[in-house]
This record gives sequence, structure tokens and C-alpha cells, in this order.
Amino acid sequence: MNVKEILAKLVSFPVLGGMSNLEIIHWIKEYIESHGVETHMVPNEEGTKSSLHCRIGPAVDGGTILSGHTDVVPTEGQDWHTNPFELVGKGDDRLYARGSCDMKGFVACCLAMLPEMVKADLKTPIYFAFSYDEEIGCLAGPDLVAAINAYYSEKPKYAIIGEPSSMEPIVGQKGICVMETRVNGSAGHSSRIKQEVSAIHEAARLVVWLEDKMNDLIAKGHLDDRFNPPHSSLHVGKIHGGIAPNIIADDVRFFWDVRVIPGDDVEEIIGEFRAHCMAREEERRKVFPDFKIDVIVDHPLVLPLDTAADSDVVDLVKRLTGNHELHTVAYAAEAGQYADGGFQSIICGPGSMDQGHRANEFVAVEQLDKCMDMMRKLIQENS
Repeated sequence: MNVKEILAKLVSFPVLGGMSNLEIIHWIKEYIESHGVETHMVPNEEGTKSSLHCRIGPAVDGGTILSGHTDVVPTEGQDWHTNPFELVGKGDDRLYARGSCDMKGFVACCLAMLPEMVKADLKTPIYFAFSYDEEIGCLAGPDLVAAINAYYSEKPKYAIIGEPSSMEPIVGQKGICVMETRVNGSAGHSSRIKQEVSAIHEAARLVVWLEDKMNDLIAKGHLDDRFNPPHSSLHVGKIHGGIAPNIIADDVRFFWDVRVIPGDDVEEIIGEFRAHCMAREEERRKVFPDFKIDVIVDHPLVLPLDTAADSDVVDLVKRLTGNHELHTVAYAAEAGQYADGGFQSIICGPGSMDQGHRANEFVAVEQLDKCMDMMRKLIQENS
């Protein structure tokens, strides 16, 4: 199968983040094993999802992991001009489908190059590592990385995470943690606003605290000009609460995220927020003894990536792609998790995130060709 045929198959699996990915991962497993390569599954506790890893080549140190994820973001409410789960070419050098860019294009390139990898006389191995639930918080990444470290007696050296980067080397990504805050106040007639504790009013104060904290980090010089924006961000994206304008709200939930530049500590920021919430609880319980604020981790921390410009993996990807300008991204990916697992990690893959997560997502055929060329050069490097 060529890369377009494989990509057409991969995008036909409508696996959203949070859904079971067993159908697509079993198809990938069967395809890889049909070329004589042994695969290893890393299921979740319920057995409803699984990551996969495999090694092509000898069991020696110094190999390269090619990493991708099998889930995609939703299409509901988007103005798609074609079936999002059918690969469509319109004669404009673009292949349209959900996931064509982010990031089944990279996975398709890996699988399309597998026959050449198997035939090559590799001196150092190439690994595939494909995960689930990346789009809802990189949830499977840590277990997959741990499984790779535990299973193989040898130690891979590099990890190339094929998120869309226009085939440019990405050496830095922000970390992210998604939080939920629940505020329990007292209900009552709106005329009793001073006798009750409004969950909406208290939640609004907490939202402002988060924005003030972000601005305080900026003012104190917590900046990294490699990123846009060049600072850690705190953002509230969803809020629920209240039932009528004349009823004091007794329950509010809001969801927020922290995206940190390398060097800032997510746990420290969240710890300060928790301390502020505890102080606010103590104060408002003088009015309503059952006042309560719960701060809950909705999606756990995804580690940032900060790969040194002079590291070996950077030199490798420069040679493989011919691209020497280094970049960073504000989005989160599994690269930081691979780096935490002991692998020199970098992001480099076909397509641009400008096309990801939107209606009529596409990947340019030229980008797939460049990715295939990168992998051919990787085979040569490892032979």
C-alpha cells in the first residue's frame, strides 16, 4: 500500500479523543505484523483502548522512536465540504479529511516506509510508538513511554514526534494542565446578596485571580521569546452556574488551563491558587459555613519540551530534513513525555497546525513526500 492508500484507511476510523481506538490500532497491528515485525500492545486498565510499539532492526542502543497518536478532534458543528472521515483529493495537491494533518499523515508515512525499513540492513533500530487519547490531554503518553523503557533491553536514543510542523524541527513546546474548579455557595433571593454567598460572584473573583497571576508572572520577567505568546498563560474556557437572574447561585463550575513555558512550574502555580481558595473559604464561611471551593485536576500535566539547540537529535533532524531553523510551539504534545522518559526528543512532521482542528483539514501531498524522504534518510543514517 502507498502512503495515500494507508492514509485513506487511517482517516476512515472516526476515533475521537476519549473513544475506544481498538479498531484502528488492531488494523495498524495487523499491517505491521504482515511485514514480519512483532508488535506490543499497551492497553488501558479497562481494555477499551491501547497504544502500540514495535522495533524494526537489531536490539542495540541508539535507535530512533517515531511517535504518533491515533485519535482526532471532533468535527461536530464545523462547516465541512466533504465527508471528514473520507480522504478526498480536489486536484490542488491537498488531501482533505479529519486527521489527515493532525496527525495520521505522519503515521501513514511510517507505515508506508515500513517495507523499506524491513528490507534495509539496519545497524541501529527504528521504533514505532502509536498512542491514544492524545487530543484530550496526552493521557496515554506516560504509560507508552514507560512500556518502551521496560520492554526493550536496549535503550533508544531519539524520539521524533510527528506532530504537524511543516517538516521544521520543533525543539520546544509548552506544558499544559487542565483544571476544574467547583464553587459551592448558598442559594437565596437576589435581594439577600449580602446575607448569602453567591457562587457566581466568588467564581468571578477566582477567574480574575487567575488572570492577575498570569500578568504577575509576565511582570516578574517569566518570559521566553521563543514562544508566542512568550509567557505562561492561564485561561478560563468554560463556566456553568446559576438558574435565574433573581436567584443567588449556589453552584458554579469553571474549567481552565495553564500552559507553561519551560522554566515555570505548573504545580507551584496551582498550589498558589489552592492556597488562595482556602483563604477565601475561611473568609466566606463566616457568612455561610458550608461554603466550599474544590480544585480538581481535569487532565493531568503534560510536560513541556525544551531540547537544547546543540543536542544530537537536533543535528539528526537537520540532516534528515535539510531544515536548520529551529522553532517552538505553544500547543502541547507528547514530546515532553518522551524527553522525561530519557529520550532526546523533537517534534517534526508533515502539515501545518494552521490546518489542524478546523473544518476541511488537509495535508499537502508535498508535505507527505518530504516526510517520506526524511524517513528514507533515517534508514540510511541507521544502516
